[in-house]
Amino acid sequence: MEDQKIIDLYWQRSEQAIRETDSKYGGYCYCIAYNILANREDSEESVSDTYLSAWHAMPPRRPGILAAFLGKITRHISIDRWRRRTAEKRGGGEVVLALEELNDCLSDGCSAEDAVQKKELTVFINRFLDALPETERNVFLCRYWYVDPVKDIADTLGFSVGKVNSMLHRTREKLRRALEKEGY
Repeated sequence: MEDQKIIDLYWQRSEQAIRETDSKYGGYCYCIAYNILANREDSEESVSDTYLSAWHAMPPRRPGILAAFLGKITRHISIDRWRRRTAEKRGGGEVVLALEELNDCLSDGCSAEDAVQKKELTVFINRFLDALPETERNVFLCRYWYVDPVKDIADTLGFSVGKVNSMLHRTREKLRRALEKEGY
């Protein structure tokens, strides 16, 4: 089913909207959640919570790109669930590794979690990403937005793990220099 028809179902308050969303975007949302949570049950709950959040958000909002809208909701829900789960036991996983990698780009002891929430920094990072070549941008987003493991990125793009690591390192260095130049 086309995205606009699915969105129309939400606006009509039809329960079929959830079924259609799950059919078309369930795997996509689950992949995002699992990359963050690394737990099947938590990931399934995050996806269910995504559908509930989408139900409450439409109306009044009408997303322009349904996949991005659902992906953003899933990511936020999954990160919140991960934070609650790891509040007592700071552990490993892709989220910790990805955030630690980004922390090296930031000065003045600010954590990646805090910095990304600042609107000004978000705008700057979006401009930075827009200026990157497409392949570099895709690798960076796969790692730091979708929290994909480096090996999965390499397999998907047909690169070696070393090449992906090298690309990520160079891009983080570019980001670090750009942030320093802007006073971050």
